[in-house]
Formats: sequence, structure tokens, C-alpha cells
Amino acid sequence: MPAKEYRNSKVADHREEIEHHVREILRLIGENVDREGLLDTPARVTRMYEEIFAGYEADVKDILGVAFDEKHEELVIVKDIVYYSQCEHHMAPFFGKIHIGYIPSGKIAGLSKFARLVEAVTRRLQVQERITSEIADIIDGELEPHGCMVVVEGEHLCMCARGVKKPGSKTVTSAVRGLFRTDSASRAEFLSLIRV
Repeated sequence: MPAKEYRNSKVADHREEIEHHVREILRLIGENVDREGLLDTPARVTRMYEEIFAGYEADVKDILGVAFDEKHEELVIVKDIVYYSQCEHHMAPFFGKIHIGYIPSGKIAGLSKFARLVEAVTRRLQVQERITSEIADIIDGELEPHGCMVVVEGEHLCMCARGVKKPGSKTVTSAVRGLFRTDSASRAEFLSLIRV
């Protein structure tokens, strides 16, 4: 069965309004909205919003799906999950990689579920710190592992293309739950393995 493809139905329900407002923004910044290259831009932007804001349609707690009973109680890492999000402060893109590690306590989830969880959480207006905590909290609440750790790397266009204009700078955030808070050896193992 193919993975569920989320789209933001609220955007679809308000397509004409959104297209009108995009056209107005283009006009207000000084563009000729009737020139050939911009004629379809409001419709394109609206279709893009259906996709990049699809996380509002996802039930993030349901995404991990059926957990499997498994006696494995050693570290599991899913790393280098690429994500794209939109900064809620400037509506500018930010993107990077997310690394997830957890020590199961009898329940595991299918590995692809972690990538789907990342998609659902990041495809909203967001801040990197919230993404990091939300993913850790959902895994901790749904799988009840001995511990979990999430590290998020992000490059923010609001820092690269405007404001301080520092391209290439990265922001790294982490969230630590359960055993990883108290067991420095487990934390160090996770951090060394995501650098491999």
C-alpha cells in the first residue's frame, strides 16, 4: 500500500482567495501582474502551498502507525532525513537534515515512519526548535522508548538571503528524552554514529 500523500485541503478550499492575494502582493511590490511570466504565478503558488503546508492535515501522533513488539533494546538510528520547512517569522524556507535515535523498550516502528513523521511536522509554518521538540515528544509518547534523541541541522534563508546575510551558516538543535538525559555514554554513541 503506498504511503498516504497529504495535501492541505484548506488551501484547496480557499484557492480563489489565495490566488487573489498573491496577485495583489505581486502588484504591491511593483510587478506587472499581467506580464507573461507572472500570469500563472498565483495559481502555482497556491498549488505549492497545498504541498508545503500539508503538515496541517496530518495526524502526527498517528503517523508512527502500528508499533511492532520486538525485544530489541539497543540503539536504533535513522539519520540524514532531509526536510524542508517554512520559517514562521518571515515565511522563508529553511531546510537540512534530521537525525533520530531511540532505544526501544519493547515497541519499534517501521523505519519509513520516521521520515513520514519528519514530513508531517516540518510541512507547516515552523521554527527549528519546535520541530526538534515535537518529533522527540511524539516518539517518546507513542513508542515509550527507554530514551530518544533528535538532532536537527538547518540552513535558514532568512539568515542567508536577508538580514545578516551569512550563507552557509547552520543552526543545530537537539532534544533529549529518557535515558539519553542521564546516560552520557548512550548520548555519545548516538552523536558519534550520526557523524559517520
